[in-house]
Amino acid sequence: MAEVLMAFNDAVLSPDGSFYSARACGGVMDDGRWQGWIEFDAVDGSETVRSPRETTQPNRTDTEYWATGLTPVYLEGALERALRPASPRTVHRRSEAAFDGPRPTDDETAAAREAVLNPFSVYRKGEVLLRRQLMAFDTWHLVNIITAYGLSDLTTDELNEMSAPELIEIISVGVRDRVEAQP
Repeated sequence: MAEVLMAFNDAVLSPDGSFYSARACGGVMDDGRWQGWIEFDAVDGSETVRSPRETTQPNRTDTEYWATGLTPVYLEGALERALRPASPRTVHRRSEAAFDGPRPTDDETAAAREAVLNPFSVYRKGEVLLRRQLMAFDTWHLVNIITAYGLSDLTTDELNEMSAPELIEIISVGVRDRVEAQP
């Protein structure tokens, strides 16, 4: 069951000049970990939108802690992500979470859009730097990078079962092999 972890007092301005109130929501996933997303109510009451999953945490406490660190700039970016594609919408304001989870994404198209880093660009500055930067990401970000850049023949489900160090190894070796294979 989804729940509101934190409601924010300041309105968030969208790129088109509309104002939204924001709340960080979270819920337990099938594997027992927690996911967090942000829901936005249009101040004029016209719509409610939600972002894709913004974080994956081991438990509710860590997800709640994530919500306490959200800044106004982060909320603006999350609102842009929420407004980008069409998503289910409601027309009334709620004090509880409007959805049971973050907006679903299609694995193949979302991975390229949601890859948070171009591993080939970072690799040009050194493999050690690439590995260090990859260690900062959640495993779902690492899976998106692998999928977006075609660094493995494993399925998304198989990748999702792997640990962060295993995923980092797939990315590092995959990038190194491709770079070294280029004439």
